[in-house]
Amino acid sequence: MNTFLRKLGLTAPIIQAPMAGTSTPAMAAAVSNSGGLGSVGVCALSAENARKVISEVRAATKQPFNVNVFCHRPPVADPARNAAWIAKLAPEFARYDAAPPRDLQEIYPTFATDDAMFEMLLLERPAVVSFHFGLPSPVKIAALRGAGIVLLATATSLKEAHSIAAARIDAVVAQGFEAGGHRGIFDPQAYDEQLGTLALTRLLVKQLDIPVIAAGGIMDGAGIAAVLALGAAAAQLGTAFVTCPESSADGPYRAALLNKDPVQTVMTAAISGRPARCIANKFTGFGAHIAPSDIAPYPMAYDAGKALNAAAKAKGETGYGAQWAGQGATLARVMPPADMVALLVREMSEAAR
Repeated sequence: MNTFLRKLGLTAPIIQAPMAGTSTPAMAAAVSNSGGLGSVGVCALSAENARKVISEVRAATKQPFNVNVFCHRPPVADPARNAAWIAKLAPEFARYDAAPPRDLQEIYPTFATDDAMFEMLLLERPAVVSFHFGLPSPVKIAALRGAGIVLLATATSLKEAHSIAAARIDAVVAQGFEAGGHRGIFDPQAYDEQLGTLALTRLLVKQLDIPVIAAGGIMDGAGIAAVLALGAAAAQLGTAFVTCPESSADGPYRAALLNKDPVQTVMTAAISGRPARCIANKFTGFGAHIAPSDIAPYPMAYDAGKALNAAAKAKGETGYGAQWAGQGATLARVMPPADMVALLVREMSEAAR
């Protein structure tokens, strides 16, 4: 067993990704109870509601679990850009006899400025806290480390990974371009090498002295065995758990994943304002011909995206949902999280022989 797994008391090198809109306390607890590391995302919650989620997980497991927060830069107020985005979306709303919002709100605060969330985590002391979209201040990192919390952070490039290691984060999540959900790139305006999971994992293993967790497109035990062979300490899987009964994914999302035809995914910023890999649908099709600079910044764009999805669903159209999925989505299977972890471990062992 590697040092990272031993430090957390894990018996399986499997981390369930905290995908927003699908991860639940029940799923996180089930994964942790099965020897992996369950996760919950609290980026969309107030500190008090996040505390309740942590309490729910603790009521269902005594094992370690991960709490994920977003560390994006606060958006710069740009009323003209927001208004232009609202106007561009207006015809889509009109298709469903609805009007777009008059203005856009910052619906998801960033952990970088959310001191209430920070204080709550210091008090609750979950075993693991993970950062996405960047890093909080050195002061917050030092305080969380001082509280005995193991820290993880997502990198999409070697440069980001070096920043993570320099900040004394305990392990880095190597998020390949195949990954579903929001791309963890620190600066969405910067050049993106779009490194795949295998290349990025091996690069970070060779260049860093901290454990590397591979993420992106991994759907079965053979995929886990492959990244472990490259030197990863563990694998993080998100899409593989979306179809579990404990997931909060809605019916259309599950149906899109389990379609008899191969699942197509696309990277889009149209839904939220940041690049994210989603099942190809009406919203991604709409965004395919729009320059990222024309889209309202994250998370303002997400405010509009959620409103459009709600308007369309009210008329029976489910093609505007944030149906996050990685490139291996066609391999999705339906089973409880505990059964999924057990199956992944068996497949991993068979592949490693």
